[in-house]
Amino acid sequence: MNNFKKKLSLLNVFFLLSFYVYSQSSLVSGTVLDENKESLPGVNVKLIGGETGVTTDLNGKYSISVFSDSSKLEFSFIGYKTQVVIVGGRNTVDINMALSSEALEEVVVVGYGTTRVKELTGATVQVKGESVERLNIARMDQALQGQVSGVTINTNSGSPGGSASIRIRGLSTFGDNDPLILVDGVVYDSEGLNALNPNDIESINVLKDATAGIYGVRAANGVIIIETKKGQKGAKPKFEVGSYYGMQSTANKLDLLNAGEYAVIKNEMFIRGGGQPIFNNTNLKVGSNWQDSIFQDAPIQSFNLGVTGGTKNSSYSIGGNYFSQDGIVGGSKSNFERYNARVNLVNTLSDKLQLNSVFLFTHEQRSTLPENGIGSVLYNTINAFPTRNVHSPDGNYEYLEEVSDIINPVAQVENSHNRSFVNKLVGKQEFAYNILDNLTFTNRLSYNYAIVDSKSFSPLVWYGPGKYANTASNANLDPVQVFNGFQYINDPVNPFYDSVFVDRGASVYEQRATYLDLNYESFLNYNLKLEDHNIKSTLGTSIFRRKGDVLNGTGYNIPNNSIDFADISANTSTGIINLNNTGSYEFEERLLSAFLRAEYSYKFKYIFSGVIRRDGSSKFGPNNRYGVFPSISGAWLISDEDFFDFSSITFFKVRASYGVSGNDQIPNFAYRALLNGEGVYVFDDVITAGVAIGTAANPDLKWETTS
Repeated sequence: MNNFKKKLSLLNVFFLLSFYVYSQSSLVSGTVLDENKESLPGVNVKLIGGETGVTTDLNGKYSISVFSDSSKLEFSFIGYKTQVVIVGGRNTVDINMALSSEALEEVVVVGYGTTRVKELTGATVQVKGESVERLNIARMDQALQGQVSGVTINTNSGSPGGSASIRIRGLSTFGDNDPLILVDGVVYDSEGLNALNPNDIESINVLKDATAGIYGVRAANGVIIIETKKGQKGAKPKFEVGSYYGMQSTANKLDLLNAGEYAVIKNEMFIRGGGQPIFNNTNLKVGSNWQDSIFQDAPIQSFNLGVTGGTKNSSYSIGGNYFSQDGIVGGSKSNFERYNARVNLVNTLSDKLQLNSVFLFTHEQRSTLPENGIGSVLYNTINAFPTRNVHSPDGNYEYLEEVSDIINPVAQVENSHNRSFVNKLVGKQEFAYNILDNLTFTNRLSYNYAIVDSKSFSPLVWYGPGKYANTASNANLDPVQVFNGFQYINDPVNPFYDSVFVDRGASVYEQRATYLDLNYESFLNYNLKLEDHNIKSTLGTSIFRRKGDVLNGTGYNIPNNSIDFADISANTSTGIINLNNTGSYEFEERLLSAFLRAEYSYKFKYIFSGVIRRDGSSKFGPNNRYGVFPSISGAWLISDEDFFDFSSITFFKVRASYGVSGNDQIPNFAYRALLNGEGVYVFDDVITAGVAIGTAANPDLKWETTS
């Protein structure tokens, strides 16, 4: 009894303390006004050191709970200076926000140079690295979703590591609509963005209009310029460690028929067709929910480690990242894993010479399932019959015989073995030499080298009679027999493979692709300021080369029908079966370009810019190998005029641009006739399949141009 009284007393003390702590919190309210003493809606009000945060209403008013007189409130709003205020025992805290001009003075990266936001004549939008970090995303392109007007991100695949289509201001060509992507000046493609750690991003600049023409033919669909983090000269080492772990789950599932509803509709269909009902019992209740069987909770995790700093004459930024994500369909069967290491160095070798170096190494591993369309796992999941179960009473996977193109999706996941491995090395060496105070010469060599290995194992599987996905035939034969060189096998370990016909056996497909991009750029930047006049110009040349080698092959009769032996070296087939399933090819494409940009501004109120670029592409024949693509743009800062007297508008600029861009995204050697057609020939009265000329030669094939 005494122990009970002690516990009761302690409980009373706890409640009293809780009430005391709660009673210390107080409500602070107020109004936020702008520089004109007008209410400012949408201002973020945050309690520093806590998780409480509110925004002002349409009348600029707010209310927030604080815990002590020393509590601090932070007021922030885009375009205004952030303010921190100590409550100091007040119940009412009113704030007047002051405009910030820093945003207009920020320097953004444009083609082969930089400029202030205020001086931009083109449609350029910047996304800060801080915004990217807060999103906890797997790929850079996800950072642009909903962030930049005129930029649309369409996911090609929902699986981990899947790519996305980036479209800037819609579709501009019948061919490839992907924009040019530059990371620290190195050319990336949309698939290659998997190699980039989003936490390494300093800024993303999107060039959306004709002013992107400084990048020539590759900029026909816009340009995305990504800058990674850099250190600061003379700064002490600063270490950053960050990680997160989460679980992913299905946000929404389709509302499908249950077993009873399916049986009623199926019977009605057969009766109306003059037949007999196929279900004698329509009281089947819910039955199987195949979505519950295929969807699962999947982990996602990331770990980052970085250090930045510098010495008197140099700066450095070094980072590493590990990222892993399982799929909500298939789990580890649709996994993406990335190991990433990056080094960004800036060395001042003398008063005039600076060396910039960037190195990035990435190792990626990805497992995939059949997706997108008929035959995919999700297609089979939503079309599987709710009257059937995942497993039959004997424990094997149940067959779905009703429709020929529907198979058991759970069995399909188990029998999917698709893996790819990517090792990528990206680098840039750049020398910048100040010939004069206002004249800089830059020499840049960048490279992008990747080895992509992929492997797909196709085991012998039987999904039921007449299924398109069957790789074996139900022969109901003895455990091992031989017929015409092929084996019949019964698998005593996995009854799912019982009584199958080994048609050339289980197979494995392997491919190794090697890609190398080399890009050499050399350009001069000249700046001249004469009182109210400002002149900028850029003159340069660019040479780009892309080369690829692809080797692939298929091996059959993989021993034991097992993924453990899935290697071409384990192939036991002989003769023509193996030789007909190997192949290789190479490709190479080149660009040679020269460009000029000139800019003029008067008092930074009237700004004009012109660009002309001449591109030569190996994809076109000698008659039309080169194209010239000009563009012009201008801007007028009306808010800087003396007659502009609108206190409610602080910055008002009108801009316009017009240009012609070219596009060479067509197959290599399309201007030539290739032996890629089908041909049938007769030799000694024997019909023989061969090849013939495909598309006819067209040496006058022209550039696609867009105005």
